[in-house]
Amino acid sequence: MADLLSLSARLIDDGVTDEPSNRVTQELSELDDDLALIESFSHIVVFRTDDGLVCFDATGPATGQQAVESLRGWSDDRVHTLVYTHGHLDHVGGSGAFVADARRSRRADPSVVAHEAVLDRFRRYRRTDGFNLAINARQFGGVAPRHGMGVGGVDRFLPDDVVEPDHTYARRTGLRIGDLRIELHHARGETDDHTWAWVPDKRAVCVGDFLTWVFPNAGNPQKVQRYPEEWAAALRDMAALEPELVLPAHGLPIAGRDRIATVLDQIASVLEHLVTETLSMMNAGAALEEIVHTVRVPETTLALPYLRPVYDEPEFVVRNVWRRYGGWWDGDAARLKPPTRAALASELAALAGGATPLADRAAAVAAQGDHRLACELVELAAAAAPDDAAIHGRRAEIYRARRAAESSLMAKGIYAAAARESEQRSDPIGQPPPT
Repeated sequence: MADLLSLSARLIDDGVTDEPSNRVTQELSELDDDLALIESFSHIVVFRTDDGLVCFDATGPATGQQAVESLRGWSDDRVHTLVYTHGHLDHVGGSGAFVADARRSRRADPSVVAHEAVLDRFRRYRRTDGFNLAINARQFGGVAPRHGMGVGGVDRFLPDDVVEPDHTYARRTGLRIGDLRIELHHARGETDDHTWAWVPDKRAVCVGDFLTWVFPNAGNPQKVQRYPEEWAAALRDMAALEPELVLPAHGLPIAGRDRIATVLDQIASVLEHLVTETLSMMNAGAALEEIVHTVRVPETTLALPYLRPVYDEPEFVVRNVWRRYGGWWDGDAARLKPPTRAALASELAALAGGATPLADRAAAVAAQGDHRLACELVELAAAAAPDDAAIHGRRAEIYRARRAAESSLMAKGIYAAAARESEQRSDPIGQPPPT
């Protein structure tokens, strides 16, 4: 069993990035007396009390049962309370396994506590089931849409056995379970329904996804609004408590008051910088295109082991700030009520002497490393000649190359999906190569 606290200390103190900080081992590690963490698709933090176990999050639908088995290797106590840090599927999807475990043992079902907006999220998921399946198919590698972040086997985004909260709160609430005191705080960040918890007897903060050992998921291009400003404020509220232990739902737990203060401050500062700089340029009259290509985070910051842009990235956060404060129009008058892509593409192809010269130029530009321009050109070529197998072959090659050049999962997933789409059109009988 890994010493998770020693590992996180080494990664942070030495700036190590060659060891994984986000792991799905399904192993339980005891961190302190009556405190454990199960490393799953999203982790489960477990406190043992006189009245039973308190678990933060339930992991995803495909990992819930194995996580419960790991829990039972540590304690056979009843799960008294399950707290959802937020309503994302990788945090609530395994809740059915907890209920099944209770009923096998002929015990009462766990009480489920969450912020009140989790109920609204579940309703939205049911209304947008097909859309969310399609999003996750792109975001998590582009595999055929499947249950539970592309893992599982059924065709429903929110599984039927996900347990809805039976206790909700609005801003702040306290729990007393056996000898354990817990303060639950609501703050918007990655989601609008997020909970973080202060456990004073352990001087510990259960942070959910406010700290994930990657660049904050505050810009995701395929999901609803994120809140980087409030995210930073929540981190500063946590830091003000001077915690000695941070328990995240992804990545490694962190011990040490000074170490934790540094990590929380650096993540908050990055988010504050992106918001401040974006709003400053908006107030000066800049259009979105200029802001996106101007606002930056220093590479030294992005090299920190808990801020690497391997999931989300700063450019997407800038766009999310614009969306929140500036609406959907990007400031380009032509794009307020634009023509169809096909109409524009046909005109440009006619000027270029056909769609093939556009595709050829896209390939040449891609070979020079300008993937942004190459993708624009090849999209125009494909829109002007949507049934041309050769052009789709070229488009697939360009998007495969761009996927390889990107760091964030968000970008990689979208570009891989575009490549697969053209691979199917360029070889409608054969099978596309694996992702």
